[in-house]
Amino acid sequence: MSYTLEPMTEKHRKPVIDIFNYYIETNFAFPETKVDYDFFDHFLDMSKGYPALVAKAESGDVVGFALLHQYSWANSFKRSALITYFILPQHTRKGLGKMMLDKLIAQARSMGVDHLLANISSDNERSLQFHRKHGFHECGRFQEVGRRFGKSFDVVWMIRRI
Repeated sequence: MSYTLEPMTEKHRKPVIDIFNYYIETNFAFPETKVDYDFFDHFLDMSKGYPALVAKAESGDVVGFALLHQYSWANSFKRSALITYFILPQHTRKGLGKMMLDKLIAQARSMGVDHLLANISSDNERSLQFHRKHGFHECGRFQEVGRRFGKSFDVVWMIRRI
């Protein structure tokens, strides 16, 4: 299967939120309850000035999204950005995550960003493995700071110099 990437825009509101809500329901996104379509504005706001994209399958359906956003409000941290991405499970392990990561890295470099940060639920072993495979390493762990569905989880911080 081949995929295309395009900038995230208003027309992607519904599929992006549907994908995010899928991961809320499966325990890998941090909110505990599904979000409404207005939450898309939060994604647009947090990625303002940074790249945000969607991935489309050959069918034209949006099957994933990714974005960079500011690590800190302080301009002394402009060289670092947080990365966020979600891909529908039937489209994982097909090179799409790497494709999105590579595109975001290229765009981040052109902005002067040289460090990518990711914060990942300790329950999301597939995401942790993906990040390790693609040059990230664990740089911190906040133990048992989250709780979903009656179970505590850690937030694992990972970093990659690009």
